[in-house]
Amino acid sequence: MKDSVVIEGLVAPYAQALLSVAQDGDLVDRFSQDSNTLTDLLSTSSDLIQLLDNPIINPDVKKNVLRQIASEQLHPTMLNFVMLLVDRGRIPFLGGVCKRYQELVREINQTVLAEVTSAIELSDSQKDSIRQKVMAMTNARSVELQTSLDSELLGGVIIKVGSQVVDASLRGQLRRISIQLSSASSR
Repeated sequence: MKDSVVIEGLVAPYAQALLSVAQDGDLVDRFSQDSNTLTDLLSTSSDLIQLLDNPIINPDVKKNVLRQIASEQLHPTMLNFVMLLVDRGRIPFLGGVCKRYQELVREINQTVLAEVTSAIELSDSQKDSIRQKVMAMTNARSVELQTSLDSELLGGVIIKVGSQVVDASLRGQLRRISIQLSSASSR
């Protein structure tokens, strides 16, 4: 818990600074795309994370690697920001900065993030239906869906918005029935 507070204290000012630069240059959406690109790079390459997290590796080596893998995809200002994180020794927090930046953009746009877990891939109409329900539930202007698959659900979905969880999965329904039956039999 204490570590997460310390990390948030390091991440938040950089994310806020990035947002300020983005707003000044009318680059908020572009930097959102770039943040997603960086998050994807980090989530798919444990070698990259190890390189960036290693304090022994020379910052110039880290910069060269980042330029090679990301310079074509990132806006030059975003790339400069990433290089600044390397210079300041904050590059291990890149993923956290990107995540916090996305949260700030969602706040500005009155958008909520709904994490949806389903047993099978959802169709576009199912996603739209979930968006509408979440919008009604939260009074948000729009909903960003983050979907994942869990074959253990059997069917249905679990929707998490902030601290709220809506369990509309078959597994959840079976669990509720089991609890009702066990409480009824103990009477």
